[in-house]
Amino acid sequence: LTTEERSAVMAQVHSTGTKPEIKVRRAVHHAGFRFRLYRSDLPGKPDLVFPRFNLVVFIHGCFWHWHGCKRSRMPEANHDYWTRKIDRNVERDKRNHEALQNLGWEITIIWECELQAGIDMLIADLQRRRLTQSAEE
Repeated sequence: LTTEERSAVMAQVHSTGTKPEIKVRRAVHHAGFRFRLYRSDLPGKPDLVFPRFNLVVFIHGCFWHWHGCKRSRMPEANHDYWTRKIDRNVERDKRNHEALQNLGWEITIIWECELQAGIDMLIADLQRRRLTQSAEE
């Protein structure tokens, strides 16, 4: 691709409001749970925040956060750049997750390649938390 074509392709890559995020948000909302989006006062600006349950959710793209699945294929062109870029993303994720845990938040990661299973597990976890919280009150 030319520089202009590559730039046009990369301009289409968004960090918020992605299709996987919207799918998770719709399913969780439909299940009756309310959440906050991208709280900038929390490390890493989690995709979904459930303050009631002290839970944050990240919906990660397999390539950008390097899941290791088949979607995590390193581009051959400009290999050194992409290796450094992905390594920085992974390190930043680790730092943010550690900071969130130190603040008392629990973290759930839903990977793009495991989207439906991740949604199902998240909803089951939220339902369990709601029942536990109701029983304690």
